[in-house]
This record gives sequence, C-alpha cells and structure tokens, in this order.
Amino acid sequence: MSIATSVHKVSVQNETNVFYREAGSPNKPTILLLHGYPTSSNMFRNLIPLLAPHFHVIAPDIPGFGFTELPSSYKYDFANLADTIDLFVQALKLKKFAIYIFDYGAPVGLRLALKDPTRITAIVSQNGNAYEEGIDDRFWKPIREYWKTDEHNAQFVDALSKFIEDPVNIVSQYVHGVKTPDSIDPGAYLLDEALLKRSGQTAIQLGLFYDYKTNVDLYPQFQNFLRGSNIPVLLAWGKNDIIFNVDGAEAYKRDAKNLKIVYFDTGHFALESHVEEISKEIVEFVVPQL
Repeated sequence: MSIATSVHKVSVQNETNVFYREAGSPNKPTILLLHGYPTSSNMFRNLIPLLAPHFHVIAPDIPGFGFTELPSSYKYDFANLADTIDLFVQALKLKKFAIYIFDYGAPVGLRLALKDPTRITAIVSQNGNAYEEGIDDRFWKPIREYWKTDEHNAQFVDALSKFIEDPVNIVSQYVHGVKTPDSIDPGAYLLDEALLKRSGQTAIQLGLFYDYKTNVDLYPQFQNFLRGSNIPVLLAWGKNDIIFNVDGAEAYKRDAKNLKIVYFDTGHFALESHVEEISKEIVEFVVPQL
C-alpha cells in the first residue's frame, strides 16, 4: 500500500508562505527534495511515494517557483532563496536531513550546508552541479556572456526574456537526451509553462539567470564542504544533459570521499524516465548509511 503525499503551506516570515509536499513518518530520516528551473516540487511527484517508506520526505517550492507565496518586496537572488529555505527548515524543526539537489536546488542546498554542515546527513545530486566544468555552454553560453555586462543590458534582457517565455525551451529541457521523448508526461512541462506565464515571472527568472554567477563564485566553498565531509554522496546523473553535463559529475571525484556515481541514458530531468532506478539507488546506497 502506497503512502499518501500531503500538501501544506507554512509561514516562515511576514507574507512568505512556503508550499511543500510531505510524505512518510517523521520518525524516519528526513530527506529534503530541492527542485530546479523551470519546475517546482511537482517534479518529485513520482519519487516521493517511492521514498516515503524509507524517509520523512519534504519537498518545498523554492521562491520564484510553484505555489510558494512571497511579498512584492522580495528580492529574488540565490542568497535569499537559500535563506528562505533555511527559515522553512527551521519552521518545520528539521534538525538533520539528507538533501536531494537538482539544477537550482544544488546551490540552494549547498548554501544550507555551508550555513550548518552538521545537519546534512547525505547528498543525492541528480544533475546538481558544483563545478565550473559542469556548466555546459550549449545552454549557458549566452547567460555567461550576460554575466559580463550590466544586469539591465537591453540586448541580453530582450534575448533571454524571449527564451524564458518560449514554451519550446521548457519542453526541450524535459525531452532532450531522452530515448523515447513521447514517454515524458506532458503534464509536467505544461504546469511549468503555466506557472511561468504568471505576471512578473520573466523578470524573476531573468534575475536568477544573472545571479547564478554568485553560485559559481561559491563553487570552491561547496567543494571544500565536500572535502571536509564523509557523508554519503550519490550522483544520479542524466548523462545526456546539455545544461549540467557529465564533466560536472566526474569532478565530484576530486572532493567527495564517500561517493557513488550512477549514469542514466537520459537528459536533464532524469526522474521523468528513470524514477524507479534512481529511488532504488537512494534506498540501497544512502539509507543504510543514515
């Protein structure tokens, strides 16, 4: 019998209400699932029931995504995203937890680790990058060029705004590198598309594109955290990803001591095609070490 997933909102500060999904017993080890761009905690809809017998599963919508509510004055940068998720963790009284990091969820989760390394019990990185060589120019080149200019540079603002607003660029993240693209649930990317059409979203996502460079500046600190820790680190990596490529996965070997890397013949959103295989790796590698 499967364990039901419930949805909630918790207030973490004035006018900030974090939406999250939850399943499993609080008596089990906690795992915090951190999604990326352009999605929400919905990306974990199929993984949560598979992990719930083994974990207390918590999957929030990171600010700027999904159904988390923020005040109009909220500043969307990665420092604030991490601070808000830190307040969320405190509001739920989570003392120790594993993190599942994907895409933008990687710098958010690793910033949490820098704030308090003792509370992180394990890392599952599914195309969650922490190395410069993992930043693939096939996706990032125009954004990296943007970083060299002023945030308000009209040429880049116009081009990248069009990129954000074109649904083709959402769908491609789901289907590129997947052997059978027709097997991908269209409900996933159609929800992302609908949520990104909300008022103000283009400016939010453009700002996060620009601010991602602050994560690159922190990569050496993320790597130092890995070197100083012996927690289990599982990499479940879509090897055909052109956003965060396999060079980024291989680079973890330099720093993570207790490491297992598993490559899957798929793209960026590996859970859409390999959720059972990834959950099995988590249960077999991570759970016995908690």
